[in-house]
Amino acid sequence: MTALRPDAIPPSPADLSEPAPAPAAADAGPSGGRTRPAERGRAAGRSRPIGPVVTELRLSAFASHRGATFPIRPVTLFGGPGGSGKTNVLRAYGALARLADGEPLETVFPDPGACVPEGAVPDAQGRRGFRIGCTADGPAGPVRLDVAVQTEPTLRIAGERLTGGGETLLTTALRDPGRSTVQAAWHTADVVPVTRAPLPGDRLGTALLPLRVAGRTEGQLQVLAAAEQMVVALRSVFRCEPQPRRMRAPVPPGVDGLRRSCENIAAVLEREHARSARRRTRLVAAVRAGCAGPVTGLDVDRLGDGSLSATVARGEGRATPIGRLGDGELRYLALALVLLTGPGVQAVDPAGEVPSAVQTLTVLTDGLDRDLDGRQLRELLSLAVSIGGAGHLRLLGTVTESGAAGAREVPGVSVVDLGP
Repeated sequence: MTALRPDAIPPSPADLSEPAPAPAAADAGPSGGRTRPAERGRAAGRSRPIGPVVTELRLSAFASHRGATFPIRPVTLFGGPGGSGKTNVLRAYGALARLADGEPLETVFPDPGACVPEGAVPDAQGRRGFRIGCTADGPAGPVRLDVAVQTEPTLRIAGERLTGGGETLLTTALRDPGRSTVQAAWHTADVVPVTRAPLPGDRLGTALLPLRVAGRTEGQLQVLAAAEQMVVALRSVFRCEPQPRRMRAPVPPGVDGLRRSCENIAAVLEREHARSARRRTRLVAAVRAGCAGPVTGLDVDRLGDGSLSATVARGEGRATPIGRLGDGELRYLALALVLLTGPGVQAVDPAGEVPSAVQTLTVLTDGLDRDLDGRQLRELLSLAVSIGGAGHLRLLGTVTESGAAGAREVPGVSVVDLGP
């Protein structure tokens, strides 16, 4: 396979084996990011994840980022001015999560051209693309995944590499552009040291390995352990985008879980109230800290047509329908509920057959501080740090420059500042 120009598409699949240099703790790469964790009490170092987690995100060539490496800690926020690439970081993480869930490229990247670094020009064969990757830690130790995606002339995975334990466990390469498959090779450590087979060119090969590898040899077991760890770490994600306008309307009863827009919050509250009195008490305390006026409880009323509406109890028989709350209060309420409920409550299937009790859920939220005042943001972050200490939850989000300044005051929060 012909090597591609660095300014056209990420390096060829053969180059994916080259390890990226380990960044200094305060340096997130040429994109201008630098980590400034608020480590008072070293709260971030105390939490131990229950399940596999993503500990590093690499944007080798993606949208506004080149050669960027970001450490992912239990509570990590990306701050910076508009146009600094905060949203692109979450887009890349979310894309890897969806690929690990088995989604095809065309649904994960509906506008793939927007992911190509600005100024990149096609090579002699007319190819352009981008490259992203991550590291997942867990029982199998650190496992690296790097993916090169070709966007032109056709959308394909040009190369993929999974490494762990000092071994290259999986490589794929686009050998024949005329075919819909890529050539894959995975570690076997048997009479035949490597197994070769075609894989679909529009799917993540790592996510397909559990269905392809028999697990008969020590090498195959190592491949399976690494692939499953990466898939579980990436799929254990809830993308949360509370939309106050949609949260104000009554909702029908009966839900599978909280939707990413949080529009069905009343139905989820009704179910959670019946499940856990302790969690209900914690949620009321959180709402009391972040909403105006007295708060003595959270109730759910069943209306005449059978629909549900949530209310904030004020004491002495008074209550405020959540439809009357401000946008900031509604977003605060929704985010507090997400942080307190954790795996098994959201309307997603984070990791298939893996029980929620042994998952570490990562909550992704773009614009975490939108409509929130400084007090509300600090309360939410303190809640995230506290819950994250049990190992079940991690928070990854973006904030404005003012939000980043406030976040640095909260022990246990890591803030990555991105330059313009």
